[in-house]
Amino acid sequence: MTSTLIQSPNRVVLKHISWQSYQSLIVDFEPDPAIRLTYDRGTLEIRMPLAPHETYKKILGRLIEAATEELDLEIRSLGSLTCSREDLAKGLEPDQCYYIQNEEKVRGLDQIDLGKLPPPDLAVEIDITSSSLDRFSIYADLKLPEIWRYDGRSLVIYGLVESEYVIRDRSIALPILRTEDVLRFLSLSVSIGENSLIKQFRQWLKSAR
Repeated sequence: MTSTLIQSPNRVVLKHISWQSYQSLIVDFEPDPAIRLTYDRGTLEIRMPLAPHETYKKILGRLIEAATEELDLEIRSLGSLTCSREDLAKGLEPDQCYYIQNEEKVRGLDQIDLGKLPPPDLAVEIDITSSSLDRFSIYADLKLPEIWRYDGRSLVIYGLVESEYVIRDRSIALPILRTEDVLRFLSLSVSIGENSLIKQFRQWLKSAR
């Protein structure tokens, strides 16, 4: 039996959902990549992000991608890749995720089994409308080493230490990037265009190296 816990214009939470049903929904929703599914041991949240959410995830993604280019690092950009493990009965879709240190291990793979391969090195969470589920505990169980969380005002970079996330003052995957530096460029996005923002960011990176 399926029961609905929460229903709102951009979110619905269902209980008693099997792993097989969750996997089927991932396939069903594949044509609509904006929809986010979060699964935790039978509870499923279906979320439709709002416009500001999509804007900030793209800007943060462009900053990360520009940084890897300027630092001459290879990267595998996987957007909202479904990160899940059947043995944990947990799964979610980051707003953006990247393999950087472990890029070579997943290069060219069409399917990435997190039971056999490392998780992405970096995930981005835009938390304009908070999830009803504890996404950070799911990330921790998946052993994802770094999360950037932005709520429209403040940016926090978290690093996984044993089984918990702790706040850091700079990125693990891209140590040149301090929280305050990334937030400064995010703040500029309300007053200048995206391409101008990335151009300024690249210039700053060159001077900061």
